[in-house]
Amino acid sequence: MIVQSWVASCSAAFLLFIGYTANTSATDASIDPAKAQITVLYDAFGQASAMQKDWGYAALIEYGGKRILFDTGNNPDILAQNAKAKDVDLLKLDFVVMSTGTAITWVGLAYLLKVNPKVTIYAPKEGFGVYGADLPSGFYRKDPSLPPEKRYYNGAPPEGHAVWLGLGLALIFQLIDKNTEIAPSIHLITLVSDKPGTLELRELSLAFSTPDGMVIVVGCSHPGIDKIVESASAINPHIHFIVGGFHPRYS
Repeated sequence: MIVQSWVASCSAAFLLFIGYTANTSATDASIDPAKAQITVLYDAFGQASAMQKDWGYAALIEYGGKRILFDTGNNPDILAQNAKAKDVDLLKLDFVVMSTGTAITWVGLAYLLKVNPKVTIYAPKEGFGVYGADLPSGFYRKDPSLPPEKRYYNGAPPEGHAVWLGLGLALIFQLIDKNTEIAPSIHLITLVSDKPGTLELRELSLAFSTPDGMVIVVGCSHPGIDKIVESASAINPHIHFIVGGFHPRYS
């Protein structure tokens, strides 16, 4: 693989000076299809500004006429404040990518869903947790010797149950468990952590191909930034730019 350009993690707007064939977005006629920019909306680093720092991450990616929100940070009010400070309209989004089920990436959804309740959200498919996949009926222990009131669902559990279904959000959440192209040249990379503390945690990264190479946006990098880059390199071996959070694999 070729890693040519920058690796960045800070509170700023990054302009990607790259040429490409723009795709049309259905979000808004005023969206500039030639714009290529990453605006960090939530971070604990950066120079003093109107942006409030906090543990967590969120970034707006604009590329190929698409506007993508990657993660939402740890506090709905701070996300709202920082979006306002950067003059970012979260109603104008094509979709949202949630990197993991850890709170510092998704708590800001409380604000996002107030202003944009119908936006499509891609999240990692999990057996349990915030984005728990449907639990099969066979998951629940069935013991016919017990009276109905002491058995799950009176002994007749449903065929499938997802946490978001109960919140009325099942239609906007798309759960991902394999590398997926969600728009032309825009991919979700999915890997599972194999280290203590985050063992079996599935994480999504966003990668999009440009004429200058692959741009990768990462959340916590729990599976290891090396493994994320390796997976993205199978799509495009020329890595141009990486931005986001990089947790060392040994921590």
